Amino acid sequence: MLRTRVLTALVLVSVFGAILFGAPGPAWTVFAAVIGALSAWEWAGLIRLVGPGRIVFASLLGVLVLVVAPSGHVAEAHWPSLILFAISALFWLLVAPLWLKSRWAVPRGWPGLALGVLLLLPPALAMVAIRQQFGPWWLLAVMASVWMADIAAYFVGRRFGRVKLAPLISPGKSREGAYGAVAGVLLYALIVAFASGALAPQAGAVAVLALACVVHTVVSIVGDLFESLAKRQAGVKDSGSVLPGHGGVLDRIDSLLSTLPLVALVAHLLGMVA
Repeated sequence: MLRTRVLTALVLVSVFGAILFGAPGPAWTVFAAVIGALSAWEWAGLIRLVGPGRIVFASLLGVLVLVVAPSGHVAEAHWPSLILFAISALFWLLVAPLWLKSRWAVPRGWPGLALGVLLLLPPALAMVAIRQQFGPWWLLAVMASVWMADIAAYFVGRRFGRVKLAPLISPGKSREGAYGAVAGVLLYALIVAFASGALAPQAGAVAVLALACVVHTVVSIVGDLFESLAKRQAGVKDSGSVLPGHGGVLDRIDSLLSTLPLVALVAHLLGMVA
């Protein structure tokens, strides 16, 4: 099992790195559409959509990414993406925490499909927007911050975890692990910001970065928990089996679903007022 996980991870890293840094803009948009379509296929399975409807939903989600995604250099006023990023941010900041607290049932049928579009389309578009506006290194840095949160939460939670974070949704997560995730992301962000020269060594700038890291990490945890809730209600351990040893695509990008649209929205708004 471990060997399978390691081999799959190596292949994923190699393929993703080659496409991220080597693919031209249109090819990267197609890649984002493929990720969106695979995620939509798995989401349809979680809400018990079977047969041709599942194929149609996955295909339409991929087509939506190709149609809505900005082409060429991203303009600050690419309103379709901005509106979707804003709606996504409102959902993850306001609705999703309440959803998790109340453990509402993930809807099936048309409401479930609409929810799937809300969850999956904005992050796929954000993959395109962030790479075009800031380049592949910054997109990788944003993704790596989410991975850092997962790694820090795992090790801190395993060593110091005592109080369950959401025992009825994801029993393995602890509050101590969440605190470790925040600390890990803040340390990572400070290193990247200072090393790249993107942040001045001033108290005010560091305070803003710290607040952003807290929000970013909390939102990433909310995304993780929301996918866990959907899987628990569907009665499955993994969202799919396309990645040997790792489950499905949604299992690997659950935290990115919530963080990428928020980052893209903030980045675009800052660019508009700069």
